[in-house]
Order: sequence, then C-alpha cells, then structure tokens
Amino acid sequence: MISRWRPILLQKVLALAVLAASPALCLAQAAVSAVAAGASASETPVAFELEISAPPELTELLSRHLELQRYRTLTDLGDTELLRLLTAAEEDARKLAATLGYFAPSIGLERVATPPGATRRIKLTVAPGPATLVKAVQITFIGPMGDDPAAAAQRRLIESDWGLRSGTRFTQAAWDAAKLQATRQLTTQRYPAGRLSDSLADIEAETSSARLSITLDSGPAFKFGTLRIEGLQRHEVDMVTRMANLDPGSEYSLPKLMDAQQRLSNSGYFDSVFLSLDSSGDPATAPVRVQVRESQLQKLVLGVGASTDGGARLSAEHTHHKVPGLDWRAVSKLSLDRETRSMGTDLTSPPDDQQTRWVIGALLQTQHAGSFDANSQRLRLGRSQIGERIDRNYFLQYDRADTISSDDTAPVIAQTLSVNYAFAVRNFSGLPLPTSGWGLGVEMGGGTTLGSDRQPFARLLTRALAILPLGGTDTAGTVQGGSRLALRAEGGALLANVSATLPSTQLFLAGGDKSVRGYGYRDIGVTRPDGQTGAGRYLALGSVEWQRPITVRGSAGEWEASVFVDAGAVADAPADLQTMLGSGVGLRWKSPVGPLQLDLAYGHAVQNWRLHLNVGVAF
Repeated sequence: MISRWRPILLQKVLALAVLAASPALCLAQAAVSAVAAGASASETPVAFELEISAPPELTELLSRHLELQRYRTLTDLGDTELLRLLTAAEEDARKLAATLGYFAPSIGLERVATPPGATRRIKLTVAPGPATLVKAVQITFIGPMGDDPAAAAQRRLIESDWGLRSGTRFTQAAWDAAKLQATRQLTTQRYPAGRLSDSLADIEAETSSARLSITLDSGPAFKFGTLRIEGLQRHEVDMVTRMANLDPGSEYSLPKLMDAQQRLSNSGYFDSVFLSLDSSGDPATAPVRVQVRESQLQKLVLGVGASTDGGARLSAEHTHHKVPGLDWRAVSKLSLDRETRSMGTDLTSPPDDQQTRWVIGALLQTQHAGSFDANSQRLRLGRSQIGERIDRNYFLQYDRADTISSDDTAPVIAQTLSVNYAFAVRNFSGLPLPTSGWGLGVEMGGGTTLGSDRQPFARLLTRALAILPLGGTDTAGTVQGGSRLALRAEGGALLANVSATLPSTQLFLAGGDKSVRGYGYRDIGVTRPDGQTGAGRYLALGSVEWQRPITVRGSAGEWEASVFVDAGAVADAPADLQTMLGSGVGLRWKSPVGPLQLDLAYGHAVQNWRLHLNVGVAF
C-alpha cells in the first residue's frame, strides 16, 4: 500500500511546486515579451514615412483615418504601387477634410528626396481653405404631426433646438448629431414610430455654404393603453398599476414611461423592471408591457462599518415585503456603534394613486449627547410621499427621553406629542455624484409636553446645500473639469416657555463629520453651570468648501482635493449663539455609492486636529 501512494504523493508535491512557481514564470515571460515587443516596435522597418502639414484638427484626423497609413508596414511595397496609393490618398484626404466642413481644400502630395537605401518619405500638405457655413435650414413635418395643433409645441421645440443653425460651421459630426437629436425629440413625445424619412446637405463649394433640409415622418400619434404585467407572483396587479401611474388614454411620453419604470424599480418590491410600449396594435390604445422580477419575500442584510463619528459599527436589517395578514412592508433594523445603539421598525403600506403611503414607526435608542446619555423612545404615525425630486411627510409623533448626566443625578424624563410636516426638494445634476445644483429641506412641527406640567412648543429645522460650478460647461451643460463651491447651511429653533421640559432628542447639538469638522460628534452644545455640555434650543451651521478635481497628465481622475471652513453654534437663546470654527483640507474619491470624503480639520475653539471620514452627500 505504501509503494502505491509514494508516486501519487510525489506527483502532488511536483504539481504544487509548479503552481507556486507559475506566477513568477508568467511575470518573467511577460517582462521578456514586453522588452522584446518594445525592441521590435522600435526597430520594425516601414515602407515609408508620412509627414503631414495641416492645421491641428486636420492633422489629427488624417493621422488616424487616412487610408494610406495602413500600408506603412508593407516593406515589399514597390514604387509603382506606392504611386497608385498616393493618387488615391489625395482623394481620401479630400473626403476627410470635408467631414470637418472644408470642401475646397488645397492638397499636395510629394515624395521627398532621400539618400539611396534610406526609408522613403512622403509629405502631405493640406491648406483647408474657408470653412463651410450653414446658409439655410428647412425642417419639414409629414404625417399627422404636420397639421395637428396639439403638436405645435413639439414642432417648435424641434425647430428651436436644431443644432446646426444658419451661420454656424458645418461638419459631418454636427450634421449627424442634429439629425439624431431631431429624431429623438420626435419619438420622445406622442410619436414613438416617427422616423427621419429624408435628409439633404446641399454643399456649394464655391461659396463655402451649405443648405440643409430634413423631413420627419411622425407616423400616428400613440396613447397609453392598459398595462400588461409579466412576472408577478406575490404582489397585486393593482399595486403595480398605482405605482406606474400611467393613465390609459393619455398621450405617449417616453419620460413618463421611464419615470414609471424608475418608480417601480425604486419601490424595493422588484429586483428588475422593464417597461416598453407595444406599437404593433391600435395607436389609440397601445398596451404598455411591464416585465418585473420580484424581490425575495424576506431579506436579511448584515453590515459592518466604521466612521470617525461613531467608531466601529455593526448593523442588521430585516425586510419583509408582505407581512402576513396586513400585506404591508416591514423594515426592522438594529444598529450599534460607540455613540449610538438603536433598534426600530417601520411598517409601510403599498402606495395609493398619489404615490402616498401610510407609515407606522417605532424606535428605541440610546445616544451619547454632549456630556449626557439619552435613552429615548419614539412612535410615529403618518403619511409619506417620495417623488422624483420632492419628498413629503406629515405625521403624529410621540417622543420620550430619559437624559442621564455623568454626575449620578436622577435622570430628567420628558415627553411630547406633536404634529409635524417635512419636505425635501432636490435639484442636483446627478446623484450620487452631483457636480452642480441645490437641495432644500424643511421640518416643522408643534405640540405639547406631557406630564403634570403641559407646555406648548413649536419646532423648526431647515437645511440647504448648493453646489456652484466655477469651471466651464459644454454644449450639453455638463460641467467641465473645473473647480466648484459647496455651500451648506442649517438652522433650527425650538420655541417654548423657559420652564418647559423637553426631550433632548428634540433639541440641537453640533459637531462631527456632517456638521462642524474639527470637533467631536455632537460636542458643540450649551455649557451648563456645572461645566457639562447639553443640547440647546437654537442651532446655526454654515460651511464653505472649495473642491477641485486632481488632474493626472492633463485629465481629471477619480480624486478631488478640497479646502473648507465650517462654523456652528448652539444656544438656548439667539443672543447667546457663539460661533465655533473649524477649517481644513480634504480628499474626495468618486465611489459607486457617492463621494468618499477624507478630511483633516482643525477645531479653533479646542485647538486640536481631527480626522473625519464620511460617505455620500451630506443633505
């Protein structure tokens, strides 16, 4: 038995040795190949050398697309064949120049005298002449769109947005782009079967002018019909119909179709969603095909993370998309870090026709707030509406907090019942990596404290973020690699009698990654007579941050640098607000989930440096 296993053991040892050595062998072979390739590339003989004398844009175009360049490596190319290629190259260069709007160029091709045995040299000289300008544009509409009064605005939009206006320079790329844009604008609204039926660019080389004409055939006007839903197993057809919100009989609109697809995708009920219009039948009742793949009925997500505010963080989130007997969605979450320990659940109803849902929520939380620890409970009942740009919430809320100081005194217990309304408006260029735009959020509410001494109170919290590009933009309005300013502001006020006892969770603290950098998390508050820091009734925050992409070899990469100044104050009276400053520098990385921010900040009041790490846009 031993003699049979020895060869097998030896084979395994040899195999492992080969596997261990193979990466090094591969690297060595790749290095040798690279050196050999570099040497051969520098020494590879060519049939001729081509020198191009032309304006930069023409030189780049000819260098990359001139057909003659393909024959440089044919070392057995004879003089007769080369002469034939040069004749064809002149016409090829003329066609390439025409794509940039130069229809009357002066082109010269000559062989440069070289010593016997030397590589042949060819010089191509192109004087482009005057650029061709658009002299006239005619856009003709045929089909129902041509005389439909309801399509007048769409016709005007196509005409006003035409990319090659009279007096502009004609190029083939601009001509193709203008036709494509006009066709897209035709098929985006009402006429999905529309097409470009004819186009003509009449070039007058003698006058360097172009007369352009296109004919757009709209085809019939389409209207949305009923939804044909595929892939449902657990959820109701009515729920999908309400979330899609595509009224049968309404005019076809591609943005509406894409918005409906996005709403269904963002709902969390589906892993994939695809909507398309079935244009094969009656245009007046064109069905909308909805293909979905439902998410798992239940999902558990375990998370591990870290932040400079809370340190290491553990979390667990459970989602049940259809609670038995209720058919609502339940999302329960447990989170634990150095500063906060929380456990909560939210029950959410399916949306109605206005995309509004009932929400019932409960939260238990222990949080370090200044010099105090607060054990709080919250119950919420209300309605929520989440839109493409605007979110709205109105709800009844019960709050209770036991605030414990570090000097072993009895905890302060406070309870409130309030009615609240909150909304947020987002107008950013693109999330999760915005380069311009603004956002505004407002929370307002009022109610009464509970217990033996009931006191009315009102609470207001506002926040805003504006991103202002300082660089230029291209024709599509996209910010081009320049710097920008990020301006952030936040203000809060709680109005109540001085004697009113309020939960600390309703009051304000500042400091940390998303607040005033250079200070600890929620370390900025009201200094009590015993020296402890507590939450206050008024809050004021502001920040100015300059951001600029880091360029490598002239092109912007995934990293950005920033310089910032933060300011914040918390007090029990507006006159007592004292500004705390923080300033520093940072790095930004464009991660898939949003900007990863690494900041080194100096807290001027505490005369100390702090490192801050944050992911996402702080709004």
